[in-house]
Amino acid sequence: MFRYIGFSWNVASETQGAMAERLAQALLERGPWHEAFQACGHRVYVTGNAHGVNDVYALPANQGVVLGRLFRRGASGAIQRGDICLTSAEAERIVHSEGRSLIEQFWGRYIAFLPSRIGEARVLRDPTGTLPCYQAEVEGVTIVLSWLEDLFCLSDLPIPAINWEAVAAHMVLFNVGGRQTLLNGITQVLPGELTSMAAGAPPPIRLWSAVDHARRASPVDPGEASRRLRDTLAECVQSWASCFDAIVLRLSGGLDSAIMLANLSPAATALDVVCLNYYATDTDTDERDYARLVAGHNGATLIERPLDEGFRLESVLDVARTPLPANYLGSMGTARTDAAVAAGHRAGAVFNGAGGDQLLYELRCTWPAADYLKLRGPDRGFLKATLDSAHLGSVSFWRALRQAFADRAYQGNPLEDAGRFVTLMQREAMASALKTAHQYIHPSLLEAQDLPIGKFHQLGMLAHPFEYYNHHLREASAHRVQPLMSQPLLEFCLATPTFVLTQGGRGRGLARGTFADRLRPEIANRSSKGGMNDYIATVLQRNLTFARQMLLEGQLAKRGLLDRDIVEAALAGRPGKACYVSEIHACIATEAWLQRASSASTCPI
Repeated sequence: MFRYIGFSWNVASETQGAMAERLAQALLERGPWHEAFQACGHRVYVTGNAHGVNDVYALPANQGVVLGRLFRRGASGAIQRGDICLTSAEAERIVHSEGRSLIEQFWGRYIAFLPSRIGEARVLRDPTGTLPCYQAEVEGVTIVLSWLEDLFCLSDLPIPAINWEAVAAHMVLFNVGGRQTLLNGITQVLPGELTSMAAGAPPPIRLWSAVDHARRASPVDPGEASRRLRDTLAECVQSWASCFDAIVLRLSGGLDSAIMLANLSPAATALDVVCLNYYATDTDTDERDYARLVAGHNGATLIERPLDEGFRLESVLDVARTPLPANYLGSMGTARTDAAVAAGHRAGAVFNGAGGDQLLYELRCTWPAADYLKLRGPDRGFLKATLDSAHLGSVSFWRALRQAFADRAYQGNPLEDAGRFVTLMQREAMASALKTAHQYIHPSLLEAQDLPIGKFHQLGMLAHPFEYYNHHLREASAHRVQPLMSQPLLEFCLATPTFVLTQGGRGRGLARGTFADRLRPEIANRSSKGGMNDYIATVLQRNLTFARQMLLEGQLAKRGLLDRDIVEAALAGRPGKACYVSEIHACIATEAWLQRASSASTCPI
């Protein structure tokens, strides 16, 4: 499990120096940590790094260090094979540009510690935000780290208090994306930001902005867009694949995982790929027929495993102490099998197609017509864009046309849907949370009101990085890689208009057309999509006693954040106010996090 931790302090303070020394010594005594960087008043340590997967890139003259995995930028389609070594010139540019050339000339998964010219310690989180980056202060020592439990295993430090205002915001937003976390005194460095580790430092410097790339969206020739998508996606998927000798690919049989397998086939790479499909019989989760088509078309080995319908929700109580709750639904019933299959095939990682819906635009709406109208006006192409949007949104041409003119003047509001799908929360608590929720939204979303409606909503779906760590299995979890959420592909999709991404009136229309020659027609044209709704409902039904205990007797209920009557009715299956099963699971995850966050135990359970 790759992790890092950095300390920064004022060398003129003996108290801070002594604390930093005590923390560093405790860290080295606990496990196989080693020093990655040392300067006056600044130390960085890593553990679990592996050559070619998560590395240590030292900058010249002791001017900093980059941790993680770097790929060089090149012409689109330039596949990176094997590891890289920074040249002296590249490292010098990173230092003298204060991190800008790292973002402009490289991509990957990384955290960079870049002291300024006056020696001030600073940290840069890569634009994808794959590696977590949290910041805290202990007796004047600033600490930046990826895994909060590492901090509380070092010394008898006080447990941070829970920020209940932030908890309420989390419940109405489902994702807290700003710098504040749900623990007092623990903040997060946002993706693409260069942040000082000095006390009383100026605000972070934003070196990369998703909004800036989205604002560049302009009409582009569909043929050129298709070529760039093909090259960029191949670059990202195959570059990540070059880090490993063998991988497990989560193959649902949907478009995204099928495209990934096409780019990982023996014709594209020498990688040993084993495909893994999960199913639950008689539910919306059984996609084995599609997965078999995809695997057979690419000559790949397919392993089929049933989802664990006997999953016990009590296991979610064994969760790491983190600054933000993690929803367990994405790995429920699969995480241990992922790890076992990867170990059995000596695979270095489990790849998945997470992010494809958001990046490639799988939305049933008429927004692309409004985006076209705002960007180009009612020219000849507007008729086609409206026809495509009518097909995409399953409405008449005239309704799509009216909606396009109505949505052309849209002013983005990141809070417009806040609380819309919340049914279990006390009404007064929700109203109070909505008044302060803007403090917990990614600041980029507050600056994106000028974007066309379709692009604004795409930005909102891409504002939250996917989890890098499994907060329940910890060390036992398989290494997870989401190649689609790579900086070059993220930038391309943000800068491509929605009416190009959905050309032909189909969700992910550009991707379907681009890769049609490498996919079975049944997959390229597939409009259905598997889901987890039946499975998560089955698991909840079999764990109702535990769910009642958590939600009716837990801290959320005691604090008045949950409406006990509504929760009780929802868990009893009585008709009444509509409730979403995923919301119940989200509340259980938050309650489990609250119990762990307020626990007196400071080291892993």
